[in-house]
Amino acid sequence: MSTIDTFFPAPSRTSAPAQSDRLNELTMSDFIRMMVAELENQDPMNPMSNTDMLQQISQMRSITSSDRLTTSIEALALGQALTTASSMIGKTVSGVNTLGEDVEGKVDRVTIENGEARLFIGSSIVNVGSVKAIEGSPL
Repeated sequence: MSTIDTFFPAPSRTSAPAQSDRLNELTMSDFIRMMVAELENQDPMNPMSNTDMLQQISQMRSITSSDRLTTSIEALALGQALTTASSMIGKTVSGVNTLGEDVEGKVDRVTIENGEARLFIGSSIVNVGSVKAIEGSPL
């Protein structure tokens, strides 16, 4: 049981948020290690039923599917951000740059940094979400 205890320590009243963060960090290999530890430490007189085993395998597949879906959605969102930003190249936009200053000018180029599209207007950088107007058309 000590292997399982390292993943799920005894509850503490002061660290509830930290525990939920730890659960979010579990990977598929962590889940498999916990399942193997559970099988190794089960009561030989009362072993895990086939139903319980299939239920855990189903949970692993569900987690894998969720991970793949999340990855696909993130890639789709990144592609959409790049498409939106690239459509502004050569257009005059106004917005707030990364320093909090109002900026207006022609978009020279576009980059993606940390999953967010950024427009370069001269020496200023404007996040796509901070654009207020494109060529006089209010957003």
